[in-house]
Amino acid sequence: MSPSLILFSILGYFMLLMMIAWYTSRNADNNAYFLGSKSSPWYAVAFGMIGDSLSGVTFISLPGTVNTSQFSYMQMVLGYLVGYLIIAKILLPLYYRLNLTSIYSYLNERFGNFSQKTGSFYFLISRIIGAALRLYLAAGVIQLFVFDSYGIPFFVTVAIIIILMLLYTYRGGIKTLVWTDTLQSGLLLLGVILSITAIMSHMNYSFSDVVAEVKNSEYSKVFFWDWKEKSYFFKQFASGAFIAVVMTGLDQNMMQKNLSCPNLKDAQKNIYWFSIVLVLVNLFFLSLGALLYIYAQKQGIQLPLNEETGKVITDKVFPTLALGHLGTFAAIVFIIGLTAATFSSADSVLTTLTTSFCIDFLRVDEKEHLSEKRKTSIRHIVHIGFAFVLLITILLCEVVPKSSVLDAIFTVAAYTYGPLLGLFSFGLFTKIRVKDAFVPIVSVVSVGLSYLLRENSEQWMGGYKFGYELLLINGLFTFLGLWIISKKD
Repeated sequence: MSPSLILFSILGYFMLLMMIAWYTSRNADNNAYFLGSKSSPWYAVAFGMIGDSLSGVTFISLPGTVNTSQFSYMQMVLGYLVGYLIIAKILLPLYYRLNLTSIYSYLNERFGNFSQKTGSFYFLISRIIGAALRLYLAAGVIQLFVFDSYGIPFFVTVAIIIILMLLYTYRGGIKTLVWTDTLQSGLLLLGVILSITAIMSHMNYSFSDVVAEVKNSEYSKVFFWDWKEKSYFFKQFASGAFIAVVMTGLDQNMMQKNLSCPNLKDAQKNIYWFSIVLVLVNLFFLSLGALLYIYAQKQGIQLPLNEETGKVITDKVFPTLALGHLGTFAAIVFIIGLTAATFSSADSVLTTLTTSFCIDFLRVDEKEHLSEKRKTSIRHIVHIGFAFVLLITILLCEVVPKSSVLDAIFTVAAYTYGPLLGLFSFGLFTKIRVKDAFVPIVSVVSVGLSYLLRENSEQWMGGYKFGYELLLINGLFTFLGLWIISKKD
């Protein structure tokens, strides 16, 4: 597929986003930016969250992991269902009862100002790094297959992507994102389904042939029972439940859309349907991964290898086959799906980072002496500032060691969301007050202890390897730390 055709597909897609943004952002004020004027339909929020939770990383990286992890990821996905039930039954009722814009305002009411800022800080760090890793992976693909042929450097590619996101999120915020994410989720799902269809066509397979091929392949094993390994079922299942709670229920980026629904009942309905669809979508992505490796083996295609280790670079498997071996139709489908996944996960990050910083740090909602125009001006400055921070962070990804980006995102989440898990758990399940000024110290110590435990677990614990359950341990350290600094009264 020619670079010009790929570029044309991306530009056409972007123009469609701009049309939606123009229509939805008319007469948008700060309330529309932060909470969509509390008028977002639950079905649009639910469908849009699919793309937001999957992102370009899932689109590229998850199919590639099948080579080494098989279908073990589904163990964690099943755990998601428990986590989403907790969100619907415990967290959403709390947020709606307190009428929150930033969910970290709860920490201020429960513990104090330092706790609110601590929660918001870890969200900001986690989302900046997570969004940067996602965009880095997607931008790398676009750079390799489009901009390298024009001699355009990587930093210019990244800057163009950031500017495009700014253009359609700058005014409308959540009010715009609810509908752009709905479009993008639809195109992402269409991308994976049509990619499977393209492989079926090349292999002359029917749907039943595909099901049988995947089921009987070496990649389709779902459940693993070696307790020392990262893929152990109960570790994965429990990690999935807690990851869903923290990366959705304690995450401003995911909750802000839910809080834009008119009422609690609609928000809960959104979570229930979203969780069911997400299980099916992840199963499609893993099946696609198995088909990609089966196709490469049968066609004798050499997959990209790491020069140092000689192992397959899993994040490049899908792009290599879609853009180089499956024809023009599959290439266009891949590019549109990747672009949709990339913008869907990253554009909302700019909006929610802006919301969290404005509400939790600048407290613009409490400053009644500021005019609406001045609040909007501050919001615009913060929005552009985070776009610049995101640009710098993506460029820094070039110098860090390369691994599976999906694994890197969950590893970062284990460190950054652990304190959030501990803070919210302590607040919800105890009535103990704490010395608020010491909360930031507790959170830093918890992250440090979690890091030491992860790095030395095999030596200290008889070969045990920590996976994503480190998130739970980190949260437990924070919980115990809060108990230590509790007030005696």
